Amino acid sequence: MGLLDSLRQGLQKTREAVFGRVAALVTGRGRLDESLFEELEELLILADVGVDQAVGWVEDLRRAAKERGIREAGELRPLLREQLLDAMGGESPTLQLAPQGLSVVLMVGVNGAGKTTTIGKLAHRLKRDGRSVILAAGDTFRAGAIEQLEVWGKRAGVDVVRQEEGSDPAAVVFDAIRAARSREVDVVLCDTAGRLQNKSNLMAELEKIRRVVAREVEGAPHEVLLVIDASTGQNALSQAELFSRAAGVTGVVLTKLDGTAKGGVVLAIRRRLGIPVKFVGLGEGVDDLEPFNPEVFVDALIGVSGEQGSARPNGA
Repeated sequence: MGLLDSLRQGLQKTREAVFGRVAALVTGRGRLDESLFEELEELLILADVGVDQAVGWVEDLRRAAKERGIREAGELRPLLREQLLDAMGGESPTLQLAPQGLSVVLMVGVNGAGKTTTIGKLAHRLKRDGRSVILAAGDTFRAGAIEQLEVWGKRAGVDVVRQEEGSDPAAVVFDAIRAARSREVDVVLCDTAGRLQNKSNLMAELEKIRRVVAREVEGAPHEVLLVIDASTGQNALSQAELFSRAAGVTGVVLTKLDGTAKGGVVLAIRRRLGIPVKFVGLGEGVDDLEPFNPEVFVDALIGVSGEQGSARPNGA
């Protein structure tokens, strides 16, 4: 199954609940009128794009239609696709790693978002692409988190550096960096806690890890990937804002996209925070992590056929 087919299948609920209705709206009407834009705005809000984002995006669409002299609703479809691509930032974002030497990637996000699972999938992907990987079990506060990471480490065929539950997460990351250097490993993927006693404690812990990483490896962290459960909708946007302030998020990994009608949150995160989505999770298997391609995403979202979409998946 190709990337477009996988995304089309994964986005089925979002497309049927919302964007399929958007496509029907613009193809099933005659003259373009104000009521169409109002209905479009309502549908975007239902997709968890967010009120402010939906209003702003429809206003952009309205303005572009006026500038181009579009009078028929059917003529809005290609413009709709163009505007969605614009909202997603156009080009496919890639995973930023050091051109040579050791790279460090921090994985952040709340408990339950699929962070540990995503780390295992990303490790598998990097290894498949010829890079050696070590996992740092930095979520030392959640019962079972270390063991869960070790399970995924075995699936991906990579080593896990760990300490006992309750240990200092920054010390675990430090040990992993030292181990990676001694073994000439390419990438360290660092798991981190998703919840401490309160938000300030969690953010202070993340800041401490960032300081250790920056001190030990030049240019690190090379990526800070926020793992978000797509089904949480607008809560995902709140998480992105919170972690961006504390951890300097550079990209988003969207999980559970195949089980929700709230895929529009991708648009909200990009439009409001300017953070690119870098990967999407479309299942539970070790291979079910795909690089995010805006064009493929949009075509899958609005039901464009494979012949019409020209995008190609890009590697990590």
